[in-house]
Amino acid sequence: MTIPMQIGEGLRAAEPGAIPCVDPATKEVLGSVRVDTPEDVARAVARAKSAQRLWRKSSFAERREVLRKLMAYTVEHKDEICLDIQRDTGKTRENALIGEIWPTCEKFRWMIKSGEKHLRPERVSSGLLLHKKARLEFHPIGVVAAIIPWNYPFQNIVNPIIPALMAGNAIVLKPSEWVAWSSQRFIEAFRAVLADAGHDPDLIQAVQGYGATGAALVRAEVDMILFIGSVKNGRRVIEGSAERITPVVMELGGKDAFIVCDDADLEQAVHAAMAGCYVNCGQNCVASERILVHERICEAFEKRAASLVGQLRQGNSREGLVDVGAIITPLQLDIIDKAVQGAIAQGARLVAGGKRVLSDQGDYFEPTILADVTPDMDIAQEEVFGPVMLLMRVRNDAHAIEIANGISYGLSSSVFSKDRRRARAIARELEAGMSAINEFAGITYMAQDLTFGGVKESGYGRMNGREGLRSMCNVKAVIDDRIPLTRANEMYPVRPALYPTFGAVIDLIYGRGFKRRWRGLMQLLRRKP
Repeated sequence: MTIPMQIGEGLRAAEPGAIPCVDPATKEVLGSVRVDTPEDVARAVARAKSAQRLWRKSSFAERREVLRKLMAYTVEHKDEICLDIQRDTGKTRENALIGEIWPTCEKFRWMIKSGEKHLRPERVSSGLLLHKKARLEFHPIGVVAAIIPWNYPFQNIVNPIIPALMAGNAIVLKPSEWVAWSSQRFIEAFRAVLADAGHDPDLIQAVQGYGATGAALVRAEVDMILFIGSVKNGRRVIEGSAERITPVVMELGGKDAFIVCDDADLEQAVHAAMAGCYVNCGQNCVASERILVHERICEAFEKRAASLVGQLRQGNSREGLVDVGAIITPLQLDIIDKAVQGAIAQGARLVAGGKRVLSDQGDYFEPTILADVTPDMDIAQEEVFGPVMLLMRVRNDAHAIEIANGISYGLSSSVFSKDRRRARAIARELEAGMSAINEFAGITYMAQDLTFGGVKESGYGRMNGREGLRSMCNVKAVIDDRIPLTRANEMYPVRPALYPTFGAVIDLIYGRGFKRRWRGLMQLLRRKP
């Protein structure tokens, strides 16, 4: 997701050592949050290590019970959480509930039900070692560091907490300074739930601040890093993690393709595109940033989308029902405005929106549609991260695939067609970590058995599902006795027959063709005891 700054760069404290916190929908001052120094970060990691030593020995039943209590808190306090999200981000109440509370609760439910299954030792084949058993064991990795952005302050916090705790780890989070106010409240609440459950609250901690705080956490004695943010900042995290060879999962930017075939259900595709472009005001890593529509239906698609966008209400959702809220940071507002004006200058046609609005209230940008967008335009290559629908004409399926894959990102994708075989064929060719057929790709997050992550500059490693959970583990390979043998395997001193014997074995087992294998067998049979 586009966070166009150094880790923490951009928002400047009103007073030394504090982060000023402001509601972007109203410009109301919410308060301030103390900045943690590199020394504070080191102490937080040390506390996490201490707490994790006992937690790593906890049973799966204990871990499930903690997750149940955290989920119960989330459900019981969902209205308060949504209000805090609204005040710190300017998003609508509905976006807060559906986009943050719902997927978080689903992740709790999945982890409580399936987490132990994926963390129990897994038996695998021992190959030719018939007298041995082989298994994979999943041990806690230790302390997880999570550096997370501002677009989903509650979900981005809880998303790594759930697998970290289930795997037996502690976690230290560095939320974006743009949502420091709500992040502090959420993390303090979860720490209180841990304490009430009889566990060390230092299993969950936050460090707040700007670039120095994030950099200190990357270089601290943590055992794994989850980074969600921009490509530019991801490179900085990788550089810092290299000092201690700390493993990193990177979830970076996206410029997702949303392909609409000429046989697609128009109403279904348009409404899915509306969700893909305008949910959370487009501040979404899996936003449908490029709508690739077959030329036969492009005009009809544009007309219907423009009609729906014309009905959208925008403003402060705490004062009434609105469809689109505020832009979370003023820097992102500038980026969106610059991208839209630049596209128009390069030849894109403005269909709807296209400008800042309600500037006397807060940071708002109109829901926008740009048509006649071509792949060579800057806006077709660079992440916008705002409420902007880009309509791009395609001649056929091959043309759509070519345009979809012709960028540096590869996070998610969507394909719409009534012909499921056609849609699947297109999806197979898309260079993306996720694909959805006849759905906005963001829905993949709700299927928690699926992984979440991208390819190319969209990152590597995976969140969610079995792979995401196991990424927070030390995966240990174990070979054990099936049939205990007490006879020693005498390799040294080397005997003259060792090389020809093993050469014959290799010919017998792996040789291509009957002659090669027969020769290996004969060599073994002729070998003198």
